[in-house]
Amino acid sequence: MIINLISSPRNISTATMYSFANHGGFKVMDEPFYAYYLNLTGANHPGKEEIIQSQPKTVEGVIDWINITQSSSEHVFVKNMAHHMINMDLSFIKQYQNVLLIRNPKELITSFAKVIPNPKMSDIGVARQFEIYQYLDGDCLIIDSNETLKNPEAVFRQLFDGLGLEFSRTMLEWPAGPLPEDGIWARYWYNKVHESTHFASPKVRNEPFPEECIELLNEAMPIYDKLKLKALKADQ
Repeated sequence: MIINLISSPRNISTATMYSFANHGGFKVMDEPFYAYYLNLTGANHPGKEEIIQSQPKTVEGVIDWINITQSSSEHVFVKNMAHHMINMDLSFIKQYQNVLLIRNPKELITSFAKVIPNPKMSDIGVARQFEIYQYLDGDCLIIDSNETLKNPEAVFRQLFDGLGLEFSRTMLEWPAGPLPEDGIWARYWYNKVHESTHFASPKVRNEPFPEECIELLNEAMPIYDKLKLKALKADQ
């Protein structure tokens, strides 16, 4: 089975990858479409040229890479970013078990704008997640970062029930430090995850929201609200 996590940025996607890596039954892959996205868009990200050289730069090349990885493991967890999965025929994902990882856009945009000022919808992936949800006719599981952090075990047990797989409590912790499967961009983005050994507790954040992003928030929030209705709940 290939589990295809489709996340927004500034989420708990890397911690989720570490969690799956510690399950014992999965190989994991870290953002295999990143080089494709950078090569296509020319977006200026830290380590851009290194990233482009480290991965396949075509959709077909990435699909082959995923299939090769699956050939040596019964189950593969693929961490993908929704905003990387653009300008492509999505039919290949219908062979996968797809999971959307969503986050409240107010928190997402506040965090993202610290790294890339004045983000656009194409940067935060919220609309793309909904497009993929519609493409799949809703045939996917949805987890919300806030719900997951409230009770990771409850949410992950439901997720694994939905996938028809056996949950392991080993997923609730992992060794500090990097994973061999980390993308080469890890040194720019993964410091906090490398210091972690479990999912962090939910935090009440009182950071000011960037005023220049109000229009983006107003566009993203109704989309998030629709997806959140389908998300697994921590208290179920």
